[in-house]
Amino acid sequence: MFDPTALWAPFTPPTWEPDLRGRTAAVLVRGGGDLASGVILRLWRAGLPVVVTELPQPLVVRRKVSFAEAVYQGRTLVDGVPGVRVDPDPDAVRDAWRRGQVPVAVDPDAGLRGALSPAVLVDARMTKRPPDLGLDAAALVVGLGPGFVAGENCHAAIETMRGHTLGRVIWHGPPLADTGLPEAVLKHQADRVLRAPADGVLETLVDIGQVVEPGTPLLRVAGQVVRAPFRGAVRGLMHPGLPVTRGLKVGDLDPRADPRYAYLVSDKSLAIGGGVLEAVLTFPALRACFYAGACPAA
Repeated sequence: MFDPTALWAPFTPPTWEPDLRGRTAAVLVRGGGDLASGVILRLWRAGLPVVVTELPQPLVVRRKVSFAEAVYQGRTLVDGVPGVRVDPDPDAVRDAWRRGQVPVAVDPDAGLRGALSPAVLVDARMTKRPPDLGLDAAALVVGLGPGFVAGENCHAAIETMRGHTLGRVIWHGPPLADTGLPEAVLKHQADRVLRAPADGVLETLVDIGQVVEPGTPLLRVAGQVVRAPFRGAVRGLMHPGLPVTRGLKVGDLDPRADPRYAYLVSDKSLAIGGGVLEAVLTFPALRACFYAGACPAA
């Protein structure tokens, strides 16, 4: 008879409790892209204060469902939840919380950690490399996808690959390795990802949400045009004017040709967000901290 005990082992929660003395009852999420935004939505709607840190020029494709868009526009709406760009300052962050807005700060190194001292840090940048911050970055450190190893460079890792374990909280060991291939949609896989044809500055020739026919010019870099390989809806395009390198993912064409999907956070993002929420609420001390609105004094 098959013994599933070994299968359960990576997902078995730890028995220790995080040290929350002197911490702020908040979650700092590094990255505001589409997967990160599923995390932010799950946490925010569960009543947890969230602050997002980003690059000065986020390389986000699915901009209509990414809190990172607030960096460019000053404010954004993701699934009806408002995000607003703020200075990387704890007072500005708290002001946004009081207004019911998700604060998004340009803070590539997550310097807000020092001044805010959040109880939880989620690295949702999806760099697919080992992180630059370790277990001491917060009382609970959660990492998304490849590059993280639970127990070594984070306390918990979240599986980001589609399949039977998507969104699982991994407390021991790494998530599945990156395959380098996007998920297939209606038998379209690599061809639904739009990539820069050359080094240069990105020009976009269509709008996000637009339904296009095969051969429609979609974007241009250094005079080279990328055309639609099939009929579909433009689900995402990187911000125009950004410098890009040849082969970089700059757009997403959805063969289902439903423009609504450009404006809805994906099932994958929300599944991953559910995993992060589970990781946070696994600990009674963290539950008490967030529900009370304050952590124990130092």
